[in-house]
Amino acid sequence: MNQKLSSLFVLGAIALGSQAALAAPDWSKVPTKNIPVIHPGVSPLEWVQSRDHSGASGLKKGETCAGCHYDGGKLDIDLKRLAGKEMEPKGAPKTMNFPVGVQAAYDATNLYVRLTFKAPAGGFDKSDKDNEVKATVMFPNDKVPLAEQAGCWGACHKDARTMPGADDKKTKYATPGAMDLMQWKSGGGGKAVDGTVTDKRNMEGGKAGVTAEGAKSGDTYTVTFTRKLAGGVNLAAGKAVPFGVAIHADNAGGRFHHVSFNHTIGLGVDGDVKAAKQ
Repeated sequence: MNQKLSSLFVLGAIALGSQAALAAPDWSKVPTKNIPVIHPGVSPLEWVQSRDHSGASGLKKGETCAGCHYDGGKLDIDLKRLAGKEMEPKGAPKTMNFPVGVQAAYDATNLYVRLTFKAPAGGFDKSDKDNEVKATVMFPNDKVPLAEQAGCWGACHKDARTMPGADDKKTKYATPGAMDLMQWKSGGGGKAVDGTVTDKRNMEGGKAGVTAEGAKSGDTYTVTFTRKLAGGVNLAAGKAVPFGVAIHADNAGGRFHHVSFNHTIGLGVDGDVKAAKQ
């Protein structure tokens, strides 16, 4: 083999190796964890820690929201209260909770997360005319208050927009600390968002290199995210990383989403969702 052909062979082998390393996971071989998402009404972090919430004392002891409301794989929460005027003064959706199938995989560079769900109709708020559905995954760092106990609630405050009497210009925030926010929007042929939540919600400028693809088949959405392990909130093999899921269904905007409790993805270790190694 002459030197030119040898060089081409080596380059071809490197290219094939790179493609293999970056190949999408075979999701048929990755287990699915069904995680419930609920419409939270006006239950920001301040309410969660108040006397009005019976689980506040447990949080002070280090207990988690999921440990109380989703122990043993069965949802245990007063959905009628959440749908009532006290907790949802604007109007509750007809479907207060539904499952989201979560799968995860990782390689030396990336984390892959796949969500599968049926987005319910019958929502009260339809303020996002451009997007029938938005799917979001957030990763808090260890400085976000109650991040490991309460998940996305660490970025939800009573003075944020769409909360009763709040400033319509104030978005979600997580201070001290930060969250990576990756989102897929169904409108315009599908759009990926690589953002952050710090002292405000930023829908661009994230450092995780997020890409996303989504599709609807029948009544089921499938959304697949790819993000770098080292970027923004750093993820790494050998760790269980906290995450939260939010689904805006039926053109919902603002706080009129369905959200998960605190959960973890285990990269080579145990987690609520165990990521398959590529």
